[in-house]
Amino acid sequence: MNQAEQTLISLLLPDGILDYFELTKVEKEQKELQIYLEEKNIAPSGYLKEDLESKGFFPEVSIQDFPIRGQKVALRIRRRRWKVKKTNTIISRDWELIRKGARMTTEFGLFLKGIFG
Repeated sequence: MNQAEQTLISLLLPDGILDYFELTKVEKEQKELQIYLEEKNIAPSGYLKEDLESKGFFPEVSIQDFPIRGQKVALRIRRRRWKVKKTNTIISRDWELIRKGARMTTEFGLFLKGIFG
């Protein structure tokens, strides 16, 4: 994706979401825009990438976002999960900690709260 596309997409999505998620596909179905996002394979805080093995994704979550030019918008989000090699436990990113972090905007924090509680 070139810089112009990245800039345009970042203006249409909740602020900060592209730090953690990758846009994988966009579909237009009648009067609704489906935007598909997958969590990037970036190790959660407190873990080294070498200590983890990606184990796919949790089931997709769909939430309604602000309309774009009269189109309803659904964000279809897939969160990643990892296995800790040493203990064989499954972990995921702690969105509560991310939301409290200094790098996140209020809009993105409220967006995550709406998705993950």
